[in-house]
Amino acid sequence: MSNTEQNQIERRCGQRFVEFQVPVMLRAADGRTGSGFTLDLSSHGALVWTDFPLSHNQMIEMTLVMPSEITLAEEMNVRCSARVLRFEFHRERATPAAAVKIERYEYLPRHLAVSHSVSGTHQVRP
Repeated sequence: MSNTEQNQIERRCGQRFVEFQVPVMLRAADGRTGSGFTLDLSSHGALVWTDFPLSHNQMIEMTLVMPSEITLAEEMNVRCSARVLRFEFHRERATPAAAVKIERYEYLPRHLAVSHSVSGTHQVRP
């Protein structure tokens, strides 16, 4: 196996969903909050476009409505504890993106739905 082939091996353990731009609410440990939306989402992580300042290895709380295609049931309101792994910059949108690893999550009652919308994304409902 060549070095190029080794670098292209998929290391993710869950299926990625790139067709969803799901709005997310972000909260840092110090209580600061921000928002963004996913570009790439799986049950184990996400790539989140946001202007919310984050740092490498930082733990954040991320709240979103997980689509039924991922839950394999109905859409579910989810609060995740996630760790920031790396940053990317999307030239066309001039927006930074953070790759996060979801370390644990909990399902929220339907009345605590994520009801905000983010410009340029479709509305996600509970």
